[in-house]
Amino acid sequence: TLLGETLGKQFLEYEQVAPFLTPEDQQRRLLEFLPLFLKAWEQSAGVIVFPNIQLLASEVSKLLTKEIKRNLNGKPAEEARLALEQLLQQKGEAGDGHLLLKSVYLLSQTDLRTIWNIIGSGLPAALMQCLYLFFTVPLKKTSDDGETSEDEAQTQEMLVKIMLNMYKEEQGVEELLAADKLQSLIIAAASLWDQCSHSWKIPTGLVLRTISKAQTKTSIVYLQAVDCIKIAVQNLFALADTLPACDVCEAASIVLCFVKDSYPVSSALLTEFENNDGYQLLLKILLRCEGLQQNEGDSYLDEILDMLTCLTTCGKTELKVSGNIVHPQLPHFDFQQTQSSGMTVKNLQPFQVLQSIFQRSNDQHLCGRILAAIGTIWAWDRVNFFLLEWTLQPINQFTDIIHFKPHPVQVQFFRLVESIVLDLSYVPHEILKKVQYLIKENIVPFCTLTALQCLLSMTQKDLLFSDIFRDSGLLGLLLALLRKEAKILRKSAGTHLPGLKEGTEKELNAVMLKMVAALTARSVRNTVVLKDYGMVPYIKIFLDDECYRSATLSILEQLSVINYEEYMSIIIGALCSSTQWELHLKLDLLKSLLRILESPKSHSAFRICSGFNGLLSLLSDMEGALQDPPSGQWTAVGQNCILELVFYTLQGITAALHLDPVNSNFFQRNGLFEKMAEDLGSLGCFWTQGERQIPVSLEKKRTFEEFLDAAFCSSEPFPVWLKNCIWILNFLDHMVKGTLHQESCFKERKSEMEEESKDDQEAPQAQEEHPVAFKRPGNKLPASAYMLDCTIVHPGAVCVMVRLLPKLYKEGHAQLSLEIQCALVDHIQSLVKSEKSRQVMCESGLLSTIITSCQDAFCSDSHPLHLPLTRVFEKLASQAIEPHVLR
Repeated sequence: TLLGETLGKQFLEYEQVAPFLTPEDQQRRLLEFLPLFLKAWEQSAGVIVFPNIQLLASEVSKLLTKEIKRNLNGKPAEEARLALEQLLQQKGEAGDGHLLLKSVYLLSQTDLRTIWNIIGSGLPAALMQCLYLFFTVPLKKTSDDGETSEDEAQTQEMLVKIMLNMYKEEQGVEELLAADKLQSLIIAAASLWDQCSHSWKIPTGLVLRTISKAQTKTSIVYLQAVDCIKIAVQNLFALADTLPACDVCEAASIVLCFVKDSYPVSSALLTEFENNDGYQLLLKILLRCEGLQQNEGDSYLDEILDMLTCLTTCGKTELKVSGNIVHPQLPHFDFQQTQSSGMTVKNLQPFQVLQSIFQRSNDQHLCGRILAAIGTIWAWDRVNFFLLEWTLQPINQFTDIIHFKPHPVQVQFFRLVESIVLDLSYVPHEILKKVQYLIKENIVPFCTLTALQCLLSMTQKDLLFSDIFRDSGLLGLLLALLRKEAKILRKSAGTHLPGLKEGTEKELNAVMLKMVAALTARSVRNTVVLKDYGMVPYIKIFLDDECYRSATLSILEQLSVINYEEYMSIIIGALCSSTQWELHLKLDLLKSLLRILESPKSHSAFRICSGFNGLLSLLSDMEGALQDPPSGQWTAVGQNCILELVFYTLQGITAALHLDPVNSNFFQRNGLFEKMAEDLGSLGCFWTQGERQIPVSLEKKRTFEEFLDAAFCSSEPFPVWLKNCIWILNFLDHMVKGTLHQESCFKERKSEMEEESKDDQEAPQAQEEHPVAFKRPGNKLPASAYMLDCTIVHPGAVCVMVRLLPKLYKEGHAQLSLEIQCALVDHIQSLVKSEKSRQVMCESGLLSTIITSCQDAFCSDSHPLHLPLTRVFEKLASQAIEPHVLR
């Protein structure tokens, strides 16, 4: 505060006496004052309360301007530059110039009024002369290798910052015109770029870009009067053949800035640029950028491309085009309602440069930037797509040559094509025809793949494309190609033949199948076309390869809409013919089957095609699969995968029985519940080896629900065999209630690539008994809820549970075996608590099942299960009206 007061007093004294002093004394007093000012600035961190700071800025700037002119007066260029460096860099007693420069530098960072006072001092023109000398006259003694001392760097930073602060104001731009050096500096940048001072290239470009953004009518008239742009373009033409591409880009970007930034004020510089082959110059420069290393000159190349993109909107009149909208179009497309936002294409010449570069170059970065520019122009205004495509037809023409471009460019191009539909809601029929031709020719498989993925994305957007691509012949083309591939697969029959596809070509087959699946989805007409082509026998060949399976199943599921029996015949046949170890194939087939069985109309076809026997045969094939420890070839198969297959098999049976009296009667009448019990009992986790040692008494008693919680939701160690048994009993419990087909006990399997990427992390989990693929079924109830009335939908499933009851045993686990048996009997008793349930169970033959399956326990008073089984029997017997049923 004290220093600030002293500063204010001293400057007030200076103001009062200055009119009476000689110029030399004024300068001396001001220079004596400035060190105090700098000290106060440093101590206040730039926050300084100073009366009449504008006057100080004006006085200091005038003095700096005077000193610069004095050092430049009458000297040759190199001598003048050396004098300037000494003036501005020298410190100490002889360093008045540096003191002035630093003071102006600080003052230029205060407020706008202060900047205006600096501008009014004549400093803008003086500093422009300095910049011209520093840029165009490299000092020989330093060899100008680009390295600068700390003092030089500090001086350069202050000079540039002062110029940027002044030249960003229109007043500052007009003031610098007095030096007559602006056009000289622009022309020098366009002609002497390789000879100029290396350390001043970036600062000069920065200053000129700042001036460009603040151009005024006066500055534009000035530049036009001296043919600045014309001369710059001519000089750049000469440089374009000799300089490295990145250097030419840097110089050309400066000139183009003045052309682009001046347009909102006046079109004069753009007209001058166009009349002197400016666009041909840019085309020449940009084509020279092919093969540039990544990041080499990227910023200037991108800047030129961005400015070219902006110039497409620089025109006096709106383009008028009348295109022919080809139908059909998407329902919500209406060209008449496509209103212009003002950012429309009015100048086709700069766009023609972009278009020509893409057509003539195969450089990945260059082509990618052109496509990005086109996307930007479309984003400015939806109308721009139509204005360009109905005049220059860029996308239409690019489609003919896209297969020559690098793969990333192909991907980017087809995303752009895709956006026409997804973002503009327009169907470009002519372009789609060319894309389809590209697929047909299949010159470059990767390009074909990318093109087909583009069409697939469109097809998934709207059902209209199912009709478009059928009528255009694409569906027929894909079916013919798939028929050919299916024949190769059938010939190979598991062996590796030279004709088999790998890599991109195999992926192409997969996308063709996905495309056919998308075209037939919700389209009965397309499904009929597929069937009429005789493709069904060929499509099902693709089921064996996991890469093709998902799309193949989607196609077959669509086929079920017109013929359930044909679908069932294929799926059941594939299930039955699959080998014992093709577990993933079986799982995928079962999941597809479950989706179709959601429709009640499919149930009779399932029964007619021996669906029940087919699914039960899957259980038979897994005999011994859940042994603990595993034996034989089952050791290579995770038990979680086997349980998952059991689950989906039982789900399929439950779904086919759901609300279908005919199927339920068929299953019961043909003894298939008994067959199910036999197959489940032979899986290996249930006891099948003769005599069992039954404890006399039960040490601990738990409910069935408590067993579920203990086995899967607690840390209590449980034998693997018992966990497997509880899983199967739990499946049967949900089947009893008719809800099994609605449950989800397993997470979806990961794809092969995902599994490979996670092998290392999952290795420890592979040793666990039940990995995280399992989750408890829904509808979890408290233990007390199981004592309430529960509707029995499939009584035969209760009989299966009773048949498995005596097989809940393992040597060495006698007490635990008895405990789970008692829990299951109590659970069965809760199921038959109501009169309605007992009636249903009597009719299903549960009485005789108890006698035949649990004969030892039921007929022996000393058996621990005798009493609970007797209670169940008595409940059922009281309901049995017919005497022969009781007998």
